[in-house]
Amino acid sequence: MEQETNLYVGIARLELHIPEARSLKAKRSPTRSLIERIRNRHQVLVTEIQHQDLYQRAAFAICAVSTDPVDVESRLQRVERTIDENWAGNVLRWDLEIIQC
Repeated sequence: MEQETNLYVGIARLELHIPEARSLKAKRSPTRSLIERIRNRHQVLVTEIQHQDLYQRAAFAICAVSTDPVDVESRLQRVERTIDENWAGNVLRWDLEIIQC
């Protein structure tokens, strides 16, 4: 019988304030650019989870999966650094949780 491998899922909740956005279209451009950069650099899943109807706020879930909890945590820490380096608006929230499955 094969030994079962532990699986770790890291989930970060990100909330952004976009003070210059005056419409949903104006919100979409900077958030889309940031999200694409995160996806391309860090091999994580990113999805908008809240505030789709508000034009100055955005909330995203960012998920990473690995058999190594250190890999999950370090990958999401690199995502946080990418946000800090590339986001001109305000980061309202960054929460990180790692779950063993």
